[in-house]
Amino acid sequence: MANNGGEQNLTSTLRKRIFSLPTLVSFGVAIIFLFFLATRFDLDWGQTWESIRSMDPWQYLLALSLYYASFYFRGIRWMILSRSAGLNDTPGAKTPTVLQFSQMIVMGWFVNSVAWLRAGDFYRAYALSDKARTSFSWSLGTIFAERIMDMATVMLIIVVGALAFVATSDLNSAGVLALGIAVGLAVLVISALVLMKLYGVRLASRLPKRLEEKYQRFHLGTVGSFKQLPIPFVLSIIGWTLEIARLYFVVKALGFEIGIPLVIIVALGHAMLSTVPTPGGVGAVETGVTSLLLLGMTRHDAAAVAIVDRSITYLSVIIIGGILFFLWQVARSRSNRPSDTRRTPPLPGEQARADGG
Repeated sequence: MANNGGEQNLTSTLRKRIFSLPTLVSFGVAIIFLFFLATRFDLDWGQTWESIRSMDPWQYLLALSLYYASFYFRGIRWMILSRSAGLNDTPGAKTPTVLQFSQMIVMGWFVNSVAWLRAGDFYRAYALSDKARTSFSWSLGTIFAERIMDMATVMLIIVVGALAFVATSDLNSAGVLALGIAVGLAVLVISALVLMKLYGVRLASRLPKRLEEKYQRFHLGTVGSFKQLPIPFVLSIIGWTLEIARLYFVVKALGFEIGIPLVIIVALGHAMLSTVPTPGGVGAVETGVTSLLLLGMTRHDAAAVAIVDRSITYLSVIIIGGILFFLWQVARSRSNRPSDTRRTPPLPGEQARADGG
C-alpha cells in the first residue's frame, strides 16, 4: 500500500508539471524560437506560406498516418521487451494489450511535448507500473532498454544514410558530421550498457538498502529486456522506417524533391534533436531540421518542410496525445481500487528462496 501511495504522489507531481506555469512558458519559448527561425534564416514568409497552402492534403494525411502507425510497432516492441524482462513471470501482474502499450507511448510523447526535461519517459514508466501492477523502477528500466535500442537503430540507419549522402553529394562534410554523431552515439550506448551489465549491481550494493533494491529493479528491467533481440530490433527498424517515410511524404506533399539519403539524415537528425530537454525539443528541432534541409533545398522551402513536419510531430502529438492522456486519466479514476497493489518480477535469487531453493 505504501508503494501505491508513492506512485499516486508521482502522478500528482507529473500532472502539476504538465499543467503548470512552466508549461505555459514552454509555448512562449516555441513562439520565440519560431521568431528566431524567421530572422536566423532571413525567410520570406509569404513564399513559405504559399508553399504550405498549396500542399497536397492526401499526401499530408499519408505522412500523418505513417507517423502514428509507427507507434503501433513501438507498442509491440515495448510489450516484447517487457515480457523478456519478466512481466509474464510476475505473480498478479497484468500484461497490457499492444494498443495500450502504444497509447502509453503516445501519452509519453505528449508529456514530453508540453513539459521540460523529458518528463514523458517517467510518465510512461508510471503508466506501465499502474496498468501492469509492477514497480516503477522496473518499468523505467524497460523504457531505458527501449531508448538504447532506439539509439542503436538510429546509429545504424544514419550511418547508411550518411554514407549514401557522401557518395551522392559534393557536400562531404555534412556526411562526415552525421557519421561522427552516429559513432559518438554508438560509443555512448555501448559503453553505458556494458558498464551497467558488468558493474551496475556491484556498485549499487554500496547504496542504502532501499536505493539498492530500486536500482536492482531498474537493472532487471533494462538488462532483462535484451533476452530477445532479433524481433524487437526488426520492429525498431520498421518504426524508424515509418518515421523516415513520414518526412518523405511531407516533402512530396509540398511538391519538393530531395534525395532519399538526405531524407534519412534529416528524419533521424530530427529524432536526435528532439531529445533536447525543452518541451518537444522546441527550438533545437526547428533550427536543426531547417539547417539540414538547406543541404538540398532553398531557405523558404526548407522552412516550409520544417513547419509542416512539426505540425505532425509536435502539434498533432499535443492534440491527439492530450486527448488520450485525458481519457486515460478518466478511465483510471473510475476503475482505481484502493486494494490494488504493485508487483514486480522477482530479483535474482528471490524465486529460489520462495520455492525453498
